[in-house]
Amino acid sequence: MNETTKIDRDDRCPGISYTDMLEADTRRVPDYLFEESLAPMSTDPLSVEPYISEEFARLEREKMWPNVWLFAAREDEMPDAGDTVVFDINDKSFLLVRQKDGAVRAFYNVCLHRARKLRTKAGNTSQLRCPFHGFTWKNDGSLKEIPCEWDFKHLEGKDMSLPEVRVNLWQGFVMITENNSLPEFTDWLGPVADHYHRYDMQDRFTAMWVSKRIPANWKATAEAFMEAWHSVTTHPQLLPFLGDANTRYDHFGDFFNRAITPSGTLSPHITGKDQQYILDKMNEFSGGSDAETNRRFSASGDDIVLDPNDPFHARKVLADANRKGFTEQYGLDYSDKSDSEMLDNFTYNIFPNFSPWIGYIPTLLYRWLPGDTPDWCTMEIRVLMPKPKDGERPRAVEKLEIPDDEPFAWANDVMGEALAKVFDQDMANLPHVQTGMKASSNGLMELGAYQDSRVRHFQQTLMKFINGELPG
Repeated sequence: MNETTKIDRDDRCPGISYTDMLEADTRRVPDYLFEESLAPMSTDPLSVEPYISEEFARLEREKMWPNVWLFAAREDEMPDAGDTVVFDINDKSFLLVRQKDGAVRAFYNVCLHRARKLRTKAGNTSQLRCPFHGFTWKNDGSLKEIPCEWDFKHLEGKDMSLPEVRVNLWQGFVMITENNSLPEFTDWLGPVADHYHRYDMQDRFTAMWVSKRIPANWKATAEAFMEAWHSVTTHPQLLPFLGDANTRYDHFGDFFNRAITPSGTLSPHITGKDQQYILDKMNEFSGGSDAETNRRFSASGDDIVLDPNDPFHARKVLADANRKGFTEQYGLDYSDKSDSEMLDNFTYNIFPNFSPWIGYIPTLLYRWLPGDTPDWCTMEIRVLMPKPKDGERPRAVEKLEIPDDEPFAWANDVMGEALAKVFDQDMANLPHVQTGMKASSNGLMELGAYQDSRVRHFQQTLMKFINGELPG
């Protein structure tokens, strides 16, 4: 029997809780999914200044971005010796290089001669040669060649190695930081780093990867994915099988928070519908151009007899269908995996701009990159898939950049029709969030105490950097 740490409070959606769903699971659920953790936070309004102010963006660049661990790449982007990835953020550029011994090193992507970027795109190389004048470094960052060396005698004996930043490899993610005093990534993040071990994230590969420029601040865009209760108006097609208001929100330490949104259950905003309605609507959502990719149960469901007295029967049916379907697809045994891990949406956020979901189904991964003004950012969306049981991990697909004047639906053939529609619904709000902040009469936002608590937690950590309280 799992130990629960359910927090009883009156600021929760009435009715079935997520813990109730876990306790009804047909398999053992990991203890960390039962654990609830709420950081003490004020319910005071938040200022819009951090979203619209260039001065605040400057403070972020100076005080926050260099002092955190950043997700720079997936290892499946650079599996072979000599593979490189260019990671640009703010006005910084980093060059990641896979070494012959399998390690990854990260250098400031700047020639030490005239400061040209050494590389502007990913690719395999045997050396790092500046395209401007030909200064050349080995892949380990040591100087290899200076053209017209007779003109640089003043550099003899000087260390001309490329300056580096720290790298940690974790669960297939390449994490970097400019701050040499930070703890190792897993210590910096805390015990929640262990949540990922169960899902073989190390061997997953990037099967879908799109990016799009968003006309909203990077924080406003990230925060749009920190709560599920916008679904009732923004994503109404999800309510028949998504427990939006049943979502549980947790905060662990300064750098991690999560939302767990149950699937295969009616939204609390819908009443008078039975379990068959859930199955029918899930099937309808999973249809369309991506039906074969997203199919989770038989189309008719005619051979399923649903118990009207079991409010979780549809969840159990859907979870079992996923076990069977994913076993056929990936050749792995999911027979002992919990209903929750086969169905639910685990929106895990790692501060500041990195959201790697967990679970046994193909998982989403978000990254938000700030623009050169506070009024825009880039959002990247990936799907990480388990590698075939008896095969090599495939190399990551190349990133598809969606044109500024096109919706996510432009990438239907890559994302799938249903998924692209969800993101287009989100993006319909964000430009008006950004302009609305500027139009505000009092410059304040009133947030919910619980359902917006991840936004508050994120902002609380950010302000610790701005105010000099972090890094410790």
